Amino acid sequence: MTVIFSKQCEIALQAVLFLSIKKDKIIYKATDISKELKVPKEFVSKMLQKLTYSGIVGSKKGKKGGFYLAKRPSQIKLIDIVKAIDGLEIFNKCVLGFPGCSSEEPCPVHETWGKIREETYEMLSKESLEQLKEKTVSKLLKI
Repeated sequence: MTVIFSKQCEIALQAVLFLSIKKDKIIYKATDISKELKVPKEFVSKMLQKLTYSGIVGSKKGKKGGFYLAKRPSQIKLIDIVKAIDGLEIFNKCVLGFPGCSSEEPCPVHETWGKIREETYEMLSKESLEQLKEKTVSKLLKI
């Protein structure tokens, strides 16, 4: 598990990356996605439902139902997924959880975290899923 994202967010990121390398509007069952990612189906289903509300993922109900990307991979950045699942508060609050942490009253790691936080936000906002496609395919083949 990562330091800054919840397990749900990690699974959501992986599931959307999985969908991003597949053909447009092909519908995938949560069971199939969970098998590919080797994570529990219940987590995948729950995260994909949340992502449906944010407009990143689309869903179809019924026997032939499932999930698909609602937007083109070129229109989605990793930060969009983080925002939909965990929100962006981690980029605005003290990493140690101290209330009132600021430049005027910094916590012990305020300056270091500030740099990491900015770099992380920039990295998640920079490339679209389309730009990450080759690396995603390579990684998912190794799971």
